[in-house]
Amino acid sequence: MRLRAKFHCILAGLILLASFATVSAQTSLKPSLIGRRAPEILRPDFNKQTISLAKLRGRVVLLNFWASWCGPCLKEMPRFDELARQYGEKKFAVVGISIDDDQASALKAVERMNIHYPVAMGDVKLGNAYGGVLGVPITYLIDENGVIRARFEGEIETKVIEAKIKELIKH
Repeated sequence: MRLRAKFHCILAGLILLASFATVSAQTSLKPSLIGRRAPEILRPDFNKQTISLAKLRGRVVLLNFWASWCGPCLKEMPRFDELARQYGEKKFAVVGISIDDDQASALKAVERMNIHYPVAMGDVKLGNAYGGVLGVPITYLIDENGVIRARFEGEIETKVIEAKIKELIKH
């Protein structure tokens, strides 16, 4: 199982490297999402509850794109779950979006890690709305007004993301 996960990570990295020049050119042409309203997410989570960013207005939202085969993603998720408990539902929310090909793999990972925040399946359309999600993890911080204030690629140190969360909650 670990060998398969490593293979997927290496394969994803090779695909990303192979397309780097094209992606760089495309990315540089797209306006940054920082400072813009976050594209709405309206889809069922794994508990059949509807995730809606509009309904989360008034809270800082950590939006995390991840996959069950991504080691750094699996390392971050329990930290995000702890942050959700630490900052409470009234001021802060975490939403996970799996880019796995099948829901069963994602659901199995969420259950194994005992994640309590809502997680839904993503798709190409949603990934494109967020500037193209070509690799994971990718994490966005969205302020209480629904505006994207930060984007992180790769695994984030807890103290870095927590400092930004504290900054956003204070405003």
